[in-house]
This record gives sequence, structure tokens and C-alpha cells, in this order.
Amino acid sequence: MPEADAPESLLFEVAESDAGKRLDVFLAQQIPNESRSRIQSWAAAGRVRVNGKEARASLRIKGGERIEVDPLAAPPLRAEAEDIPLDLIYEDEHLAAVNKPSGMTVHLGAGAHSGTLVNALLHHFEQNLSGVGGELRPGIVHRLDRLTSGVLVVAKTDQAHRRLSQAFADRNMRKSYRAIVHGRLPPCGPSDAGDKWRPVKADGLWWRRVTAKIGRDSRNRVRMAVAVRGRESVSDVRPLKSNNLYSDVEVRIHTGRTHQIRVHLSWIGHPVVGDRLYSAPAEPEGLGRVDRFFLHAAELTMTHPVSGEELTLRAPLPLEFEDTFTKLSLG
Repeated sequence: MPEADAPESLLFEVAESDAGKRLDVFLAQQIPNESRSRIQSWAAAGRVRVNGKEARASLRIKGGERIEVDPLAAPPLRAEAEDIPLDLIYEDEHLAAVNKPSGMTVHLGAGAHSGTLVNALLHHFEQNLSGVGGELRPGIVHRLDRLTSGVLVVAKTDQAHRRLSQAFADRNMRKSYRAIVHGRLPPCGPSDAGDKWRPVKADGLWWRRVTAKIGRDSRNRVRMAVAVRGRESVSDVRPLKSNNLYSDVEVRIHTGRTHQIRVHLSWIGHPVVGDRLYSAPAEPEGLGRVDRFFLHAAELTMTHPVSGEELTLRAPLPLEFEDTFTKLSLG
């Protein structure tokens, strides 16, 4: 089977705080969609260089190094049906909506060969999925990060897929997320403008509106970052409950940039708990090590692509959110 075109090279600069880590451990943290074993195979093939020299996966980094990675693309995949449970929250003849769990990748790709949402969809719906997205992404209209949970819409017909895709592109949907973030975020009022947000009132409530543009991080191609030449990005944030260390927040997004909520929350000084790529600590105080982002797509309101009726889809908070609220006294 011919090899797919290799993805573009990745460049990383090692921070002093990463000194002492194994090279493969560091890269696995920087490239969360790739397994450590796959990164080790790249190093063995001479595709990882530290300060211009090929390096072994076991190398201990010291801080300040420049690391270049030439990822080796996986062979083309074929999506196969797998008997994986689905939390179905809505279904009709045109579309369905699922509550995706944290830890599940949406579709097959580099580093994901099975166990994805697509594998589960193929088993549950058999061949009754849109083909617009191609053989590897049947029915997939939009995505959530692997470690983010919540509402995800699936198209069952090509007509529904095209209309849903256009609705996402035209921002004709309202998307609401819940997140647990680091730091105390007090309620916002009409005079609470800051350097990185301005107050806006919607539905009778005051929100912090973040309008920082987002683009690819020039030093780490896996990350996104606030960038002057980035794409327009708008998020509204309001706290629901807070203590001295953490806040439970609601976020509404008006654009759909890659990692938008994660980037904006980190940029204003309140990274999502568990999101080490965007500055959250590996072991949050009072929680120890966590294995998910505490970010959940809680609600999506849209116009049905065929009937034209308003449809609101809701995914209840996962149990780990409720448990964490209790641990952090945010309940």
C-alpha cells in the first residue's frame, strides 16, 4: 500500500521547565494526537533532530534546545465498524447527535487506527451515514478535541451534511461549553473592561468577550496562539462558581477556530484544567494528575437542515465534572 504524503515538519523550542525529561516524553506532550511509541519509531528512523543532530528517543533534554521532527505519515486507513457504545442524544432520518466521551478521537488519522467515533458510528448506523466527508470521515460535520467531551452532530444524508456544514461556516449555530479553569474568575459587570476582554450583555447576563485573533504558533506547530495576523476569533466567558484556585465557567463561542476556547482561556490567564498544551499544570492542586481536559460541549442550538425547525441538543456534564466540583468545593 503506498504511503500517504508526509505531513509538514514540526519545530519546538524546549523551555527550561522541561529540563530533565526524555525526548520522547516531551514530544508526546507537545503532540498529543500521536502515541509515544510512534514518536519513538520516528526517532529510530532518524526523523527527530535536536540542535540539528539526529537524536534517540531516550535523550534527556536540558532546556533551550531546538527540536525538529519530520513526522512519518501512517499508511492510508480504512474505517471499519466496531462495536463501541454510543451515547445517542438525538436521532431522526437526517441526522443524529452523540455525547462524545473524553478520550475518544473523532475519526481515523495519524495515531488513531481504531476505537474512534467513526468506528462506533459505522457499527451503530451501518451504512446510513453521509459520504460527503469521504471514507475515513463518514457523517462527520465538525469535531471535538480527543480529550474534550460533549455534543457532536452527525449527518446521515449528504443533503443534511452540506446544509449543516454551511450552517457551521456561516456561524448560524449557538454553541455553549462548560469548563473548569485555573484561577478565580469573578463575575463581570458593565465597567469591568480589561486589557484582554470587554464586557457584553447577552440574555440578561454580563460576559467577558475575548476577541483575540488566533493563528498557528510559530514556535510549536501543534499549538495555536493569539496572533496579530491570525483569524478573527470571538469567545464569551462568564463564571458560574469560583474559589481562590478554580472557577467553573460557561463559554459561548461565535467562531470555530482550532483550539479556540483553550487558547482564549489560557491567554486571559485561566487555562482549562488538564490542558498541559496551553499552560495548565500536570498535577493541579487538590486533584493530582488528570487524564482529560475539563472542557465539555454542553449545548448546541441550530436550525434543522431539512425541517427548518430550531433544534437544541444538550449533553449532561460527565460524572468526572461532578466529582471534581465536589473535590474543589465548586458544587
